[in-house]
Amino acid sequence: MYKLLIRPLVFLLDAEMAHHFSFRAIKILSKLGFSGLFRKAFVINDPSLEREVFGLKFKNPVGLAAGFDKDAKLYNELSDFGFGFVEIGTLTPKPQEGNPKKRLFRLLDDEGIINRMGFNNKGVFEAVEQLKKKHRVLIGGNIGKNKLTPNENATKDYLICFEALFEHVDYFVVNVSSPNTPGLRELQDKKPLTKLLKKLKNQNGKLAKKHQLKEKPILLKIAPDLTDDQLLDIISIMEDSAIDGIIATNTTISRKGLKAHLTLAEEKGGLSGKPLAKRSTEVIRFLAEKSNKAFPIIGVGGIHSAEDALEKLDAGADLVQLYTGFVYEGPALIKKINQAILAKV
Repeated sequence: MYKLLIRPLVFLLDAEMAHHFSFRAIKILSKLGFSGLFRKAFVINDPSLEREVFGLKFKNPVGLAAGFDKDAKLYNELSDFGFGFVEIGTLTPKPQEGNPKKRLFRLLDDEGIINRMGFNNKGVFEAVEQLKKKHRVLIGGNIGKNKLTPNENATKDYLICFEALFEHVDYFVVNVSSPNTPGLRELQDKKPLTKLLKKLKNQNGKLAKKHQLKEKPILLKIAPDLTDDQLLDIISIMEDSAIDGIIATNTTISRKGLKAHLTLAEEKGGLSGKPLAKRSTEVIRFLAEKSNKAFPIIGVGGIHSAEDALEKLDAGADLVQLYTGFVYEGPALIKKINQAILAKV
């Protein structure tokens, strides 16, 4: 139904407008009592799907990546589609509009999306108010820096977000890999990244003691465009900083092999979807093999089928996340992945 009827209608709209329309539609339908129908159609409750990763118990290994529910307004409703966890953000200390529109583009022939949103969000403190509702699903908090914050002051932005969200999310994701905030990817260099992660790790211990809670898992989200030497640096950084895991990968700046018209393919921003699938799996496999599975990995990038998800799990991912595949394939994809995982048990 989604691919035959709903998607063609939604795709008549501009991509960003379609996102806002879909967001509101899910909210309204849930308020009208459709949540139960969604859960019946898409949710699979089976102990064999449960995963314990970095000290958290996930109902199933299929999550929603950051970017869809930036301001933590829809996480409970999204859980009705069968997600085992939902990642909010990327959040910054201060609200920001993001980059000028038009900034979101569908590449239909490639089943991909180019975005240069630029961390548009209403700020971490407004998200905290949204997160005070009871959670029906595990929540990840994806944090970044404001565009106008220079890199030498970036740590302060991450610490502000970390402290604000500490009592309200189940794990954290440090986003230094978006291509849409000028200079952000420079924070992936070994020295500044190690410093940032160690500061967050130290703050984690202090806040856990203050609030009488366990420390929250901290994950690093990396770009798919890193070289093998840079990926080896990431493994070294993981050991030095003692954080809990990796999300591989963010969007790519590569445009290799696209079928889309040259004008569209050359739009600036990060590319997600099917064109990213092979590279993200390569990064997962490299990290898993070279580190001897020293840390958990969440695999994301180009998952449009159950087979795509199984490929990432086989490569070394412990969990997977969807975004562009969710847009193109609809919520049935989550159920199909979970069914495929069960079939292998």
